[in-house]
Amino acid sequence: MIKNILLSTLCLLVFLHGNGQSSVINDSVSSALFNEHSLLQHIKTLSSDAFEGRRTGTKGGEKAEKYIINQFVAAHVLPLGKSYTQPFSFSNEGKQYKGSNVLGLIKGALYPEKYVVISAHYDHEGIKNGQIYNGADDDASGVSALFSFAEYFKNNPPKHSVILAAFDAEELGLQGSKYFVNHSIIPLKHIMVNLNLDMISRSDKKELFAVGTVHNETLKHVIVDHDYSLKMSLLTGHDEGNWKDNWTYASDHANFHKKKIPFLYFGVDDHEDYHKPTDDYENIHPEFYIEAVKVIMSVFEKIDVLQF
Repeated sequence: MIKNILLSTLCLLVFLHGNGQSSVINDSVSSALFNEHSLLQHIKTLSSDAFEGRRTGTKGGEKAEKYIINQFVAAHVLPLGKSYTQPFSFSNEGKQYKGSNVLGLIKGALYPEKYVVISAHYDHEGIKNGQIYNGADDDASGVSALFSFAEYFKNNPPKHSVILAAFDAEELGLQGSKYFVNHSIIPLKHIMVNLNLDMISRSDKKELFAVGTVHNETLKHVIVDHDYSLKMSLLTGHDEGNWKDNWTYASDHANFHKKKIPFLYFGVDDHEDYHKPTDDYENIHPEFYIEAVKVIMSVFEKIDVLQF
């Protein structure tokens, strides 16, 4: 009798799971996640005073570049080109700068010639008036999530190839991503979508926005047709309509959008420490941050089975 009851219950659960639209993260990525402690340790390290605010062209920026390369090597992420770096130069407000993108590659198991670019910028404001702008949320949070993606892909190989792009000089006019799309190592027509991560580690309201769905119906369904978390809200918006702030051109995804490449930008509302020296590790929300990374991974899984 007990066996029959257990069997009936199991069958009911399978039926409900197979017919519902829920995509709660513990279902989709439960087989093997990432080391949550390592995620927090990476953001803590990158936003420490030792990196001097990671401003483009400074010793702190160069130190961050080396740190990212070391993490890619440790995770067995291949370089996208002949090396992990894509150097470039530009001028901003009459000053010349030298920057360097760090680009890693995970080859797709089924569609290796089609790419998803998962990006985050590693530069920040540097040192101003003797104060270090550590940029924990902006954007050590996104870069550290790239390392968790690399870890996750070890046990969950993506169907499409994935470029893990740590862009430089975002704070100086989105220069790293601009150079990437204008001097692409792979044909732009082979890039299926850009997922850009910029400020994902704190939210008093426990809200993460996925910007860009208004520009692509397929991506809209990926976001609105699924419930990704019971602990936080994944919302659309900040791209069109009655929003005070339109984020369509707010970060590196803008340069993909200009090339008509579909994008989703994951970010939180501006907070009191935005672009201030108080954007430190101590002010992030660890539980929200971990959950946000899991949610973004779940969104990636939905996109990875699509053909654009």
